[in-house]
Amino acid sequence: MAKKIGEGGFGAVYYANLRGEEAAIKKMDMQATKEFLAELKVLTHVHHLNLVRLIGYCVEGSLFLVYEYIENGNLSQHLRGSGREPLPWSTRVQIALDSARGLEYIHEHTVPVYIHRDIKSANILIDKKFRAKVADFGLTKLTEVGNSSLPTRLVGTFGYMPPEYAQYGDVSPKIDVFAFGVVLYELISAKEAIVKANSSLAESKGLVALFEDGLDEPDPKAGLCKLIDPTLGDNYPLDSVFKMAQLAKACTQENPQLRPSMRSIVVALMTLSSTTEDWDVGTFYENQAVVNLMSGR
Repeated sequence: MAKKIGEGGFGAVYYANLRGEEAAIKKMDMQATKEFLAELKVLTHVHHLNLVRLIGYCVEGSLFLVYEYIENGNLSQHLRGSGREPLPWSTRVQIALDSARGLEYIHEHTVPVYIHRDIKSANILIDKKFRAKVADFGLTKLTEVGNSSLPTRLVGTFGYMPPEYAQYGDVSPKIDVFAFGVVLYELISAKEAIVKANSSLAESKGLVALFEDGLDEPDPKAGLCKLIDPTLGDNYPLDSVFKMAQLAKACTQENPQLRPSMRSIVVALMTLSSTTEDWDVGTFYENQAVVNLMSGR
């Protein structure tokens, strides 16, 4: 087998060169049932610039999924890995927009539509041009097809799960929106989704709560400045960072109905990446009361 490059929630990942094309091969820890293979076939037809492409699959003893190989690691490694150049702010905004576009596509434009259920910085892969692609979409659905005897289990990563999912197992596209908001906070701070204080788990705090505290200070921008990734130095427009934090706050609302759709998030990030003109934070929210709250009316 080719060299092992990672271990995911679904099995080991290997690097291989197939007929001159680089590929990442995922060895799945499950049986390939007929329904499972039918679902895989659907996934091979989902193509989008910001989704890691499933090239194909094969069943030989084990089930192997063959993906395009993305050569530059994942977002978590770029934000927190040693020996990497810090990502400039403009690159961070572009990575946010790319990931949002990939998610919007699976929420709104595929048949059937998908909910990712495990959005996190480790599942956002970065190519050599520093553009982002969302990995592992469709896999949670596959495991349910493959294990029809199991009740729907909680799939996801602690720190990225919204309350309605962690507590009641409620699944909607808004669980991806919440997790995406956590990723936006990671892009701002380079901190992990669960921030451990003095390596003691009892003292740990979620990134969402950390930012809520910062943004609730009498001067929210001063509160935010304490959380911005120190490797950025002073090389960031505070106004742009503040807007991304406001967007992340909208995404991580406790009430899922108050969270924006991925389509609204794409529009907001397009505006953020292309201009410095003011945008009305109210456009993220469907609810007028929250609009008034956010704009200080």
